Amino acid sequence: MATLNETPSSNRLHIGIFGKTNSGKSSFINAFTKQEVSIVADVAGTTTDPVYKAMEIHPIGPCVIIDTAGFDDASELGERRVEKTKLAAEKTELAVILFTPWVNEVCRLAAEDSDKTEASAMLEGNEEELRWYHYFKERKTPVLPVLNKIDIVSDTGKLIAAIQEAIGEEPLPVSAKTGEGIEQVKEALTRKLPEDYGSQSITGSLVGADDLVLLVMPQDIQAPKGRLILPQVQTIRELLDKKCLVMSVTTDRLEAALRTLSQPPKLIITDSQVFGYVYEHKPAESMLTSFSVLFAAYKGDLPYYVEGAKQIDALTPESKVLIAECCTHAPLTEDIGRVKIPRMLKKRFGESLTVEMVSGTDFPKDLSEYDLIIQCGACMFNRKYVLSRIDRAKEQGVPMTNYGVTIAHLTGILDKIVMP
Repeated sequence: MATLNETPSSNRLHIGIFGKTNSGKSSFINAFTKQEVSIVADVAGTTTDPVYKAMEIHPIGPCVIIDTAGFDDASELGERRVEKTKLAAEKTELAVILFTPWVNEVCRLAAEDSDKTEASAMLEGNEEELRWYHYFKERKTPVLPVLNKIDIVSDTGKLIAAIQEAIGEEPLPVSAKTGEGIEQVKEALTRKLPEDYGSQSITGSLVGADDLVLLVMPQDIQAPKGRLILPQVQTIRELLDKKCLVMSVTTDRLEAALRTLSQPPKLIITDSQVFGYVYEHKPAESMLTSFSVLFAAYKGDLPYYVEGAKQIDALTPESKVLIAECCTHAPLTEDIGRVKIPRMLKKRFGESLTVEMVSGTDFPKDLSEYDLIIQCGACMFNRKYVLSRIDRAKEQGVPMTNYGVTIAHLTGILDKIVMP
């Protein structure tokens, strides 16, 4: 369970390590982190599913290191492993591609038997690496090329030059075995941090120091016993860091809380499922929003979600809606995604409306059969992965919105709530 002084994994910089099977990814990660994070063996394909490890790496800060399966895995389960690697790539905010010096008799003979230079023959052994490098570039994901295993050859100059000519960037030579070049990798990654890294804010400019903020948090069946859900924890922490005056109540104590205040709150943040009740009872001068709406901006594309919510009005009894939640909890009696939102939609458009549910990372590649996608607040995913889902929806022309924006629209108050 995340505490107030821990950085949740979803808020940590996700650094993905990519390369062929036996390219030394696991050894590289162990040298990079100075810990035995990944299993190292001479057997190709030792790493099967991606391994996610939350770390503190100086001078980068809190991050998640992702050790992926080789993208050339040709084993019986290789195709499924490569799919997992592609999923890890969607979550990656800073990528490291491990090139390997394929300096051997095959390269020398290939150069002798053709017009190719020895360097270009070596580069042919790194074609997949080149493709993945350009994949990240196209996704605007910062990527660092690294030439690993320099300890096994005496001269890597030709290959370094060939890689630089191919991608326009010189790879950093390292040896995971000896540790040579590892510190230079950390420095290079620090320089490649995404421009907006660390600048995202949950509440944006809505409130500042000494502003009174009232949080309305139902502690019903969906609330985990003995603790708060992650969006509530993160929002409270940010408000405290901003020096706001914070007051928290359950829905049934809202009116009592308001009566005790000498002045109305500047901002009220509520759970989306009680939007209607809180709006009816809030002071006229108090701004209103929800945790889900705040996280729609924090983790996704809020303007796109608002536009997507307008498409709700175009649904018909024959429409098909996909609800995508990030958590993989057991279904609850009054679950907001599985029960409440479908009930609201079917009350308006009829019981024949089709509503399908996916959870975790089970997000369809083909979205064309859906008329609308409703995404949860995504507190368990990093922003990069949520944006990859949004990009997929945009590419396929399927409108997308989120829980809080949906409920605000269905209750008729979307134009009355504030957005960061």
